Amino acid sequence: MVDTQSNSDVLLSVRSMKKVYPTPGGPVEAVRDLTFDLRRGEFACIVGPSGSGKTTLLKCISGLMAPTSGEVILDGERVAGPPRNMALVFQEYGRSLYSWLRVEDNVALPLRAAGIGPAERRERVAEALEAVGLAHVPQSYPWQLSGGMQQRVAIARAVAYRPEILLMDEPFAAVDAQTRADLEDLVRSVWKKLGLTVLFVTHDIDESVYLGERVIILSSSPTVVQDDVRIDLPFERDQLETRSMKQFVVHRHHVYEQIQLAKRGFRAEDTRPVAVAQPSA
Repeated sequence: MVDTQSNSDVLLSVRSMKKVYPTPGGPVEAVRDLTFDLRRGEFACIVGPSGSGKTTLLKCISGLMAPTSGEVILDGERVAGPPRNMALVFQEYGRSLYSWLRVEDNVALPLRAAGIGPAERRERVAEALEAVGLAHVPQSYPWQLSGGMQQRVAIARAVAYRPEILLMDEPFAAVDAQTRADLEDLVRSVWKKLGLTVLFVTHDIDESVYLGERVIILSSSPTVVQDDVRIDLPFERDQLETRSMKQFVVHRHHVYEQIQLAKRGFRAEDTRPVAVAQPSA
């Protein structure tokens, strides 16, 4: 397990987060108790069984949804709505881009909304497109680009805003394997170049180990932190060499094992089943 971070290093704190959804059959406890910290400049991945509340967690962290109890603290302030120093990238990148706007105009949208002047907008857009390898297509329309390039536009739009923290919700799930590998290397490059803090949700175990400095494993719903694993791989990573390392295989095995335990209702530290509350009648 990863030790709790010192307060001076912490950018994001999730504290005793619980989320209960009302349903016709009674309340359903989706997230029971989530607590973890994220350091400034850290790249952490979140994985868990299907339906383990990964997207619910991100919605609560981003202020798009209020937790039933508990709190999210970002840079010392309680999150009660979408924070200005946070950006999100979602899986359905096609829906987030406006097909009738050119690439540079899509990237500039949040900057316009923030009231940033034309000169600074142009500078930020150019820097962001350069960072994601799209400096050559600012005048293109999204529909003229491949799926991988469209997702690069979505990432550029997020980083042009210059957030302190970037949340990514399974952003590469809809692209082919080769494009996915390229995008994985891209997001690590952008993270290193811009000094971002990244919280990356994925269902892909190998991706979580390859990308993250740390992998937070969620239990089955109602969700708690199943395990929190420090990934001691080299800072510089390569799709072939890194994935061939013995330590990569060890981490992948551990994360997979914990997810299988979570599916059966067991916690990382013991072999006792986690008590699962039944929805109220």
